[in-house]
Amino acid sequence: MPISKHALWATALASTLALTACGGSNNESTTVTDQSEPARDQDTRSFAVDPASLEFESETGTTTDTWWGVMDNGAGYRVEVPDNWNGVLVMYAHGYRGTGEDLTVSNPSIRSWLIQNNYAWAASSYSKNYYDVQVGVEDTNELALKFTDIGKANGRTLVAPHQTFIIGHSMGGHIAAAAVEQETLSSARNKVYYDGSMPMCGVVGGTYEFDYLLDFTFAAQHVAGLGPDSYPADFDQAAIDSVLWTTTPSYTAAGVPTSEGLKLEAIVRNLSGGDRPVFEAGFRSFYYNVVMGTGGRDGTVNGILGRNLSGNMNTFYQLDNDPTRSAEENTFNNTILRVEGDPMANAPQADGLRYIPRVNGQFSVPVLTLHGLGDLYVPFVHEQLYRKRAIANGSDNLLVQRAIREPLHCNFTEAEESQAFSDLVNWVNTGSKPAGDNVLDASQVSQPDYGCQFSDSSRTEFMGDCSAI
Repeated sequence: MPISKHALWATALASTLALTACGGSNNESTTVTDQSEPARDQDTRSFAVDPASLEFESETGTTTDTWWGVMDNGAGYRVEVPDNWNGVLVMYAHGYRGTGEDLTVSNPSIRSWLIQNNYAWAASSYSKNYYDVQVGVEDTNELALKFTDIGKANGRTLVAPHQTFIIGHSMGGHIAAAAVEQETLSSARNKVYYDGSMPMCGVVGGTYEFDYLLDFTFAAQHVAGLGPDSYPADFDQAAIDSVLWTTTPSYTAAGVPTSEGLKLEAIVRNLSGGDRPVFEAGFRSFYYNVVMGTGGRDGTVNGILGRNLSGNMNTFYQLDNDPTRSAEENTFNNTILRVEGDPMANAPQADGLRYIPRVNGQFSVPVLTLHGLGDLYVPFVHEQLYRKRAIANGSDNLLVQRAIREPLHCNFTEAEESQAFSDLVNWVNTGSKPAGDNVLDASQVSQPDYGCQFSDSSRTEFMGDCSAI
């Protein structure tokens, strides 16, 4: 069965994000050339964790030590160690928490499986909310480094883990991927040399996510004949929806697009990973509203950066699968507003990680990813970008990617996640590389049964083409 808390969290996230906005670009410098860094809103924000919210107990039928507290940096944490610990520590990185002041910790979705198999785990709230991947990496690493000290402070002497893994969802997937990057290992203040990483539904294409959000919303407005004509964009979603949808997507029902809405669907299909199963269900889900609420309004990623990151100068908005550019496509692209991001918006920092750490595809340990084919919020194209970058850096032999036939964001089953993690650990320990999906071959990705191999057979939807597998 799907891990329901993912779906519930997604719903809560959607309502939160509908009130916020972020944008971005893939424009990033490799050297520090401008010392006049503008102020960031993130530097003046205050966050706090309620210590009472951190307390948790062992699950029924298990015997574990459960510890919690607040780090000196203000981040809350949870740690759980089974009585018969196998010496392996799993760090869990949670996803985006919105823009509130309250810091919270999430248990890993495969907590039960980890404990049953004698793994210890630890998770941080991070010391800041918003899309602060820099802080997420540093705080997660700091907690990993203090694992034995926390045990000692609670009366249990622990040897240092002989292996440490990192896993995470969504923004946490960005953290998990960035944590093993060479750039991170060379510039992070808190250095942890993980043995393997498992980003799930992760922002593994890095700042392309913010380009995509801008592209999506700009295209929606332009298809509807309602702009954008300025940036940051300010638009009337209700007016746009009246053109694009006969029935607008909601939490309870799929949307029914108009002929203009089908044009946007085609554009987004190409922007998000190309022709593939389950995409249509994702596009017509309530995540349409999440994306419309987050893209095209602010290229500073809600104050994580001091400059505008967003840009669409190199985007071609394609209305179909035919690579030949039609007259309609040329007109659309020639008339849509173009925005150029500042190449210094996410520049390297002199004393640590970039504000949004890069995912260059340059790593030296096994990485195994999971990604939903219909994910509209962090689309499947992230996996394609990640693979291309890994190939460019000679790391592709250390990357295994699995496509899951799921239309929503991060809605995996426990079986899918636990099998992936088990395969990752076995790969690290034996050198036997597990199977994955080819994410770059468009002819394979577009096949009706693509994604069947690693999708949980207990899934009841979107598995109709998998009967022969």
